[in-house]
Amino acid sequence: MQEAPARPAATPPPTTGPSRTSPAGVATMVGSGLSNQVGAAIGSLAFPVIGPIGVVAVRQYVAAAVLLAVGRPRFRSFTWSQWWPVLLLAVVFGTMNLSLYTAVDRVGLGLAVTLEFLGPLAIALTSTRRRVDVCCALLAVAGVVTLMRPRPSADHVGMGLGLLAAGCWAAYILLNRSVGRRIPGAQGSAAAAALSALMFLPVGIVVAVRHPPTAWAVGCAVAAGVLSSAVPYLADLFTLRRVPAPAFALFMSVNPVLAAMVGWIVLGQRLGRPEWAGIAAVVTANALSIGTSRRTARRPADSTADHPRPRRGRPRPLAAHPHRPPKDTP
Repeated sequence: MQEAPARPAATPPPTTGPSRTSPAGVATMVGSGLSNQVGAAIGSLAFPVIGPIGVVAVRQYVAAAVLLAVGRPRFRSFTWSQWWPVLLLAVVFGTMNLSLYTAVDRVGLGLAVTLEFLGPLAIALTSTRRRVDVCCALLAVAGVVTLMRPRPSADHVGMGLGLLAAGCWAAYILLNRSVGRRIPGAQGSAAAAALSALMFLPVGIVVAVRHPPTAWAVGCAVAAGVLSSAVPYLADLFTLRRVPAPAFALFMSVNPVLAAMVGWIVLGQRLGRPEWAGIAAVVTANALSIGTSRRTARRPADSTADHPRPRRGRPRPLAAHPHRPPKDTP
């Protein structure tokens, strides 16, 4: 499961980022992915006491504390054109995590995270018009049909919540671009996280009054916030300085597999062959889309380097021709 505001608002340009993947960067990516999914699994252990909404409320508080410490937004300097995407981002952030955690409670960690990853995949596929993207879309649809096939034990409400989380993640990506253009640094994401935590403050009070939490449940919820918010955010800041952005995005597509493995080992949520096939289809579609877009992005640059584009405009004077001597002037 991916923590939305714990990701940088925009990836660094290829010219300023690293050109090779370092072993430390790979290790950090693996650790960040495992921390994210283990945090979600630990948080689900508190569901019987405070429910998914209680865990999400605590996680929002932790995310707000981390991002406010890093981003340090200047709220008084925000204008209305900067506030409205921040407000929408806060609503989307809370809705995404609540729908995702509720889906985890109903259909399991692996299936919920796989459905959520359809959001960024849809953004990637709709932004291009290549034939390979059509194939990726068909492959992803086949995976979703496999996961959501009718059967007696199917929880279509939980699957619908997973798709809602996917839509929220896609909206988060688009809104975060808008926030990144209007507000410098991580101030926009920090402000959105703070507003989202403020929205969940009365929710947390109601949950605490109606379902008094135990120390174990609070500890699991706080651990989920730390492992799924603080650790991935700091790890991604470290990783993006040592790993190219395309390699980082490619590794992100492996998160559904990590979620399924963590759900199996930590929570005992075993998946059948059709579920593994559906997860593999979604992961392959995501990885194929990212990998091929990386290659096509390199081709124009290589072709322009080998065959420079001729200059337009008035021709140079004959006297300046490099292979002809200038004419003698009388």
